[in-house]
Amino acid sequence: MDPTGTPTEADWAAHRPAVFGAAYRILGTVADAEDVTQEVWLRCAGADLSEVRNLRAWLVTTAARTSYNVLKSARVRRECYVGPWLPEPLPTGPDASVRVLIDESVGTAMLVVMETLSPAERVALVLHDVFDFPFGRIAEVLGGTPAAARKLASRARARVAAVRERPRASRAETERVLRAFEGAADAGDMAGLVGLLHPDAVYIGDGGGKATAARRPVHGAETIALLAIRSTAVRLPDAFRIIEVNGYPALATYRAGEPVWLDTVDIADGRITTFRRLANPEKLAGIGHI
Repeated sequence: MDPTGTPTEADWAAHRPAVFGAAYRILGTVADAEDVTQEVWLRCAGADLSEVRNLRAWLVTTAARTSYNVLKSARVRRECYVGPWLPEPLPTGPDASVRVLIDESVGTAMLVVMETLSPAERVALVLHDVFDFPFGRIAEVLGGTPAAARKLASRARARVAAVRERPRASRAETERVLRAFEGAADAGDMAGLVGLLHPDAVYIGDGGGKATAARRPVHGAETIALLAIRSTAVRLPDAFRIIEVNGYPALATYRAGEPVWLDTVDIADGRITTFRRLANPEKLAGIGHI
């Protein structure tokens, strides 16, 4: 900080990834997390924080409190969302414009499960399990007691336990399976697709009412394979690219340079168990054009 107790640009650059990371984990959307991050910066710029012993903790606390308020006000909008909801992808490769702390809590599968938590549960889980905040400080953010904050975090942790305990395929295997799936879908190879899918695989599509997508989860390898072939035939994509989002490989599909969907997968024993296709154009804006 400078002599007046105001954070400097260097202070902000050092802590911005944590601020954005907290907001993104709680909100699940890049745009909202960016808005919260900007608001936190405006609050601290020009403020006298000379009495603040831990600037990072102060900034993350402010981000969490702001995100909590945003999430509560957004619940009605989320409940009216058309079809399944998937988080807005966060580019995390070497060329990513936004730096964020990457761990399993920012993964797509984890964010999907976190969407089922209450706003208070999400805040408690993120602040305690990711940022190691004591329950007393979490209680201040939520306006409750430390015991209540502990209970919220415990309940949330039980809900996400299945994702945390699930074995995760390597990055190389994930990329290999994604490329094979794209090639088989493009070729109309039904048998090839079925071979890449677990018999009980589930397909989750998010079009948000703005793009064609299944409005309910689709189950079964053959049904998913047929859906993938039909989608490719209808949209006629002309380019595919493996990119990194949320810390893991994903398959981006383009038509005339514009992204038309983004695929992420969970894999067990070399086969896809969960296939997620994000087609909502508003959520695809951040992955860029080619």
